[in-house]
Amino acid sequence: MSAGASGLSATERAPDGGSRYRLRDLFTPLDTLLASGGDPRLALDPNDRVNAYGCAASPEPELWNFASSTASTISQMAYDRAALAREELMHKCLFDEVEIAFDARCEDMREELRGHLQLPSRVEIVFSPSGTDSQLHALFVARAVLGAPIVTIVVGADQTGSGTPHTARGHHFSTMTAGGVGVRKDGAVTGLAGDSIAVPLIDMAAGISMRPDADAAVLRAVETSLAQGRRVLLQIMDSSKLGWRAPSEACLDEIARRWPRKVQVVVDACQARLGRRRLRCYLDRGYMVLITGSKFFGGPAFSGALLVPKGLSRSIDRIGGIAPGIFDYAGRCDWPAAWTALRARFERRPNFGQWLRWEAALAEIGNYYAVPGAFRAKVLAELAAGIESMIALSPSLRPVPTAIETTGADDEEFAQATIFPFTLLRGGKPVSIAETGAVHRALARDMNEEISGSAADRQVAVQRCLIGQPVRLERQDDAPQAVLRLCVGARLVTETWSPDTVQAQRNVQHVLDRIAHVLAKIELLLDRGAVAAVPAKSAFEV
Repeated sequence: MSAGASGLSATERAPDGGSRYRLRDLFTPLDTLLASGGDPRLALDPNDRVNAYGCAASPEPELWNFASSTASTISQMAYDRAALAREELMHKCLFDEVEIAFDARCEDMREELRGHLQLPSRVEIVFSPSGTDSQLHALFVARAVLGAPIVTIVVGADQTGSGTPHTARGHHFSTMTAGGVGVRKDGAVTGLAGDSIAVPLIDMAAGISMRPDADAAVLRAVETSLAQGRRVLLQIMDSSKLGWRAPSEACLDEIARRWPRKVQVVVDACQARLGRRRLRCYLDRGYMVLITGSKFFGGPAFSGALLVPKGLSRSIDRIGGIAPGIFDYAGRCDWPAAWTALRARFERRPNFGQWLRWEAALAEIGNYYAVPGAFRAKVLAELAAGIESMIALSPSLRPVPTAIETTGADDEEFAQATIFPFTLLRGGKPVSIAETGAVHRALARDMNEEISGSAADRQVAVQRCLIGQPVRLERQDDAPQAVLRLCVGARLVTETWSPDTVQAQRNVQHVLDRIAHVLAKIELLLDRGAVAAVPAKSAFEV
C-alpha cells in the first residue's frame, strides 16, 4: 500500500479532469486518515504501528514527549478535534459536493491560522502535506516571481530537513508524492529543476558551534550567483534543528540594499520557534515563510504551509506557463481561493490526511495562544534554565551551544532556547554514532527487562519517552558525531498553565521532574550497556 494512498478508495474522474471523491472515503478509520496523504515517512510500520518519527496515529498519553524538534504524538484534545471536524464535513457533504465542502473548510482554516498568528488578510496561505512539500511550493512561487534561471542558496544546509538538498534543486525528495504518485528520488521535478548552493553553519573545529563567517559566506554566494546572471532564492534559517538562526538582520539589510528585486528570501521557520511580531516582520519585508503545525506547536506530523506576502500574490495568480511537475505536489484546495486563475489549472483533489492533521495542529496552536503571553514567556524561561542546569550537571551529556541571536522585542517568548542539543559521553569520550541512535530508540521503549538493578532503576527504565531524533554531524578529519535534543514545545506550556500561580508552579516542576527522569534513563542506558538489545534501524532525522 502506498503512503500517499493509505488504503483510501479509488476516485472517480470528474468531467473537468478533477477527482470526484466519494463520501464513503470519510468513513475510513480516523487513524488511517491521519496517516494518509503523505510521503513514505508518514507510513506506519506494520509491526509497531509508528511512523518514521516513532509516533502513532492515535494518542499515547503514557508516552512522554520532548521531541518537538522532530515530531510529537497526537494529543487527545487534537485527536478529538480531528474526529469532530470529520463529522462536520460529512454533514456538509450531504448538501454539497465533497470538493466544494472541503474547499470551503480549507478557506476557514486559513482564516483561523491567520487569526492565531495575528496575520493580516493580505497574507495568503498555501497548505501542504509537509514542510518539505512547502519548499517545492516556495521554489515554484520564486520562479514565477523572479523568472528562470534561478539558484537556491540554502543557509544552514547542514541543519535542515533531509529532503532540502533535493527540493532546493527542484528534485523529488522521495519515491512517492503525497498524492500517491510514484517518482524517482532525486529525479528532476519537470519544470522546476535548477541549481543550489549549500551554506553550512556548523564549525566543527570549534566544538560544534556556529561558524563566525556565516554572513560573509551568504553574501559571497549571493554575489557569485548574480554575477553569473542568475536570480536567487535565498532560504534562510529561523530556526534550525539545533535552534540556530542565520544570517543576521544586518546581512539581510545589506542584500536588500545591494541587490533589490533580484533576491527572493524564503524563511525556513518550519520549527515555528519565532515570535508573531518577528513572523510579521518577515512578511512585511516581502519574504515568504515556511512553517509547520507539527514541530513546536505539537500537531501530528506532517502539516506544512507556505505564507506568501501580498506583493507576491499578485504575481502568482497571473503566472503564464506552469512547471508541469508541480501538479504532482498540490491540488486545487491547497491554493488560496483568491488565486482563482492558478487554482483553475489544478485538479480538485482533497487530501483528507493533510486536512485532518492541520485540524489537529490548529487545536494545539489555538490552545497555545490562549495562554497569556507573560505566562508563556515565564514558563519557557523557567524550563530553559532548568534543562540547561540538568544537562550541565550530567556526567554523560555535553551541551551544544544554542547560538540564539536575540534582536529585541520581536523575539517575544523565544528570546531563550527551546531546543537543547547535547552529545553523549562515556568516560569523557564521545559515544559512537551507532550507540547514540540506539539510546534514542531505547528511550522510547520499556527497558525494564533489559536493565537489572534496584526497583528505582527499573522504575526509570520502564518509562517510554521521545526526544529529538539524532542529528548526524559530519567532521572533516574525524568520525561523524550525533547530537540528541531535548525540546520544549507548545503543549508543555498549555499543560502547565493555570490561573492559580501556585498550581502553575507545581505544573512546571512536574515537567522538570519528568525531564530529570529522561536524563536518568539516558545515564542508566549508557552505564548498563542495555542498548545492545534494541533492534537496529535508522534513528536519524528523516
